[in-house]
Amino acid sequence: MAHPFVHIELPTNDLAKATGFYSRLFDWKLEDLPAPESDMPYTMINVGDGTGGGMFVQSDPNVSSHWLACVGVDDIEASTVKARHLGATVLQDVMHVGDYGWLSVIMDPTGAVIAMWKPGMGP
Repeated sequence: MAHPFVHIELPTNDLAKATGFYSRLFDWKLEDLPAPESDMPYTMINVGDGTGGGMFVQSDPNVSSHWLACVGVDDIEASTVKARHLGATVLQDVMHVGDYGWLSVIMDPTGAVIAMWKPGMGP
């Protein structure tokens, strides 16, 4: 199975500035959602056709704002273990994200960071 990009996230140090900029630049429709496991807001990016995403406040003030691509996988645990065996560093082990699904974040052997996503049943 091909593993497509399914979601793009922006952990940012200034959520208000980021949402204002991108909504005006690209006419994205943004929707604030309650974060399933914290009190921090999560802003969904609805783009119509194509891969959407989300924005949220970066939890570490020493990390700059950056985009993170998420690739869809069927078995996130196996994919995370496979990535580790292929030389990746697991930055965020498999994490349950409410009813939405599961996420893990890896750094490949070249230093590039990417996430893997397995959808859940949804809210």
